[in-house]
Amino acid sequence: MSDMSQGQVDCRIDQGVAWIGFNRPESRNAMTWTMYDALERLCRELEADPEIIAVVFHGCGGKAFVAGTDIKQFADFEGGEAGVNYERRIDSVIAGLENLRKPTIAMLEGFCVGGGAAIALACDFRYCTPSLKFGVPIAETLGNCLSVTNVSRLMDLLGVPRTKEVLMAAKLIEAPEALAAGLVSEMFEPDVISAEVARKAQAFAGRAPLTVQATKETINRVLAHRRTPADASDDWIRTCYGSRDFKAAVGKFVSKTPFEWTGE
Repeated sequence: MSDMSQGQVDCRIDQGVAWIGFNRPESRNAMTWTMYDALERLCRELEADPEIIAVVFHGCGGKAFVAGTDIKQFADFEGGEAGVNYERRIDSVIAGLENLRKPTIAMLEGFCVGGGAAIALACDFRYCTPSLKFGVPIAETLGNCLSVTNVSRLMDLLGVPRTKEVLMAAKLIEAPEALAAGLVSEMFEPDVISAEVARKAQAFAGRAPLTVQATKETINRVLAHRRTPADASDDWIRTCYGSRDFKAAVGKFVSKTPFEWTGE
């Protein structure tokens, strides 16, 4: 892919708030390896900047937050170990965001699926527009599976029944249900959400920073204590990513050819 097709992750600072934009609107901001690398780097830089009071993550173009990882990048995966390496890489990036000591906000418009859902779940707060569609529809698209850590994040916020609906039944949760389930804190119309989120982010300038940091870190320690080891699902990651079904599903996406699930 060309540099332009790799997309980018933008960063602008406004009154102490860092606005991180996933900028690949022609592909609904689907994440490339370059974009994941940029996200990880930006989290490190923002962590070290004492002038930043909060961080807002958003998609560019208004149609999507992030529509997962770009499926074309899976075309050269060979065997299940490539899947384990990929899930470890994503775990590392998302952990860097989750452990960022600044308050983090996900501003969700349109599709927030796959890797985008993982990014949103790792944020402290989520706000959306009525167009939100949240989920991980891999049971209908790729036939792969999530790391146990990302499954844990879903369970922490949605509970077991909704997590099964999202992962096993490939359900996309829309804005009203997301609000009722506590997945998002508030819903705003598209023409006001940026201003409302900016107001909420800037309000942290008037709050005790040590209390905010201590609360976030303590909650993260509790969550980390509850979670199973990162390799607890490696057997299933190898099985799914090493399967004929996964290879065929990626091939279908790249070449637009039909296929049927085989369970192999």
